[in-house]
Amino acid sequence: MKVREVKIGPLQLGGDAPVLIQSMTNTKTEDVKATLEQINALCEVGCDFVRVAVPSKDTIKAFKEIVKSAPCPIVADIHFDWRLAVEAIEAGASKVRVNPGNLGGLDKLREVARAASGRSAIRVGVNSGSIGRDYLAKIQSGEITKAEAMTRSAKDYVDFLYDSGFYDVVVSLKASDIPTTLSVNRTFRQICDSPLHLGITEAGTAFSGTIKSAVGLGVLLLEGIGETIRVSLTAPPTEEVKVAKEILKATGRRKMGPTIISCPTCGRTEIDLYTLATQVEKLTESIPEDITIAVMGCVVNGPGEAREADIGVAGGRGAGVIFVGGEIVEKVKEEDLFERFTVHLERLLQEKKQKDALK
Repeated sequence: MKVREVKIGPLQLGGDAPVLIQSMTNTKTEDVKATLEQINALCEVGCDFVRVAVPSKDTIKAFKEIVKSAPCPIVADIHFDWRLAVEAIEAGASKVRVNPGNLGGLDKLREVARAASGRSAIRVGVNSGSIGRDYLAKIQSGEITKAEAMTRSAKDYVDFLYDSGFYDVVVSLKASDIPTTLSVNRTFRQICDSPLHLGITEAGTAFSGTIKSAVGLGVLLLEGIGETIRVSLTAPPTEEVKVAKEILKATGRRKMGPTIISCPTCGRTEIDLYTLATQVEKLTESIPEDITIAVMGCVVNGPGEAREADIGVAGGRGAGVIFVGGEIVEKVKEEDLFERFTVHLERLLQEKKQKDALK
């Protein structure tokens, strides 16, 4: 099914657009300075748009200031009060996130759609904790599964908005368990053309949440499902973005900066590979160019893997070689490897920019 195109400010979801990354601030919205600092930090590591909580009318003024100064589109996170959604739209939100099940009725959702028409997208959220009462009763009676209830709830809301003449709809179907998330998103993609926001809700800490998100989101992305993702971690928001980028690169859904290949270390390793790989990862995390970097620790697999990368390092006993474009360009002592790698990387990136400028 061809996915409908929806605008999030100047960005596009759906159609032929790349999968976009989003995250959410965890600052107090009233603290405009701290919130903007976090938004800027998120954008610097590759976030495409950011969600900000609007929990009360008292936060609308601050939200408006944030929207005006933010370097990316801002989404208003709304719960319970449909009037806050309307005010956030008037304050410049590029999208509002609502769970229609807690807005107080379809008439309230219609009012939000009227305010958003031509100005903002609406994210319709249905997670395992916000299923409509009618469907909850059917789950409890065993008539339908939780995934079926979530799918039907979301389809009802989207149909209502489409019938009301509002089409800038993004749908989010999340659960904290992977099988339910896979089932509901697969089914929904077959029956609706709205862009899908993917996530494993309340995924967990940086360690466990990264694994659950990589498995759940990775499967759907490999199947071509999903137009935007948020990795929900109990960790700093910038870590969510870094994990999201790696998931998108690993699934081939978006090229975003360097791909680092490094071996797991073994008894053959004769250099401090862990330190070297960590230094390289830190050095390159903000580079936008799509290049492959190999950091290898021994002479068995190292040289071959490094030669296949755009640039690479392969270690030996107290020394190592640097490869660029498959050719050895320098052999240096172990203590000089990172410094010399940095020099060759900067040269490679400069040459790449010059070639791109000539295209």
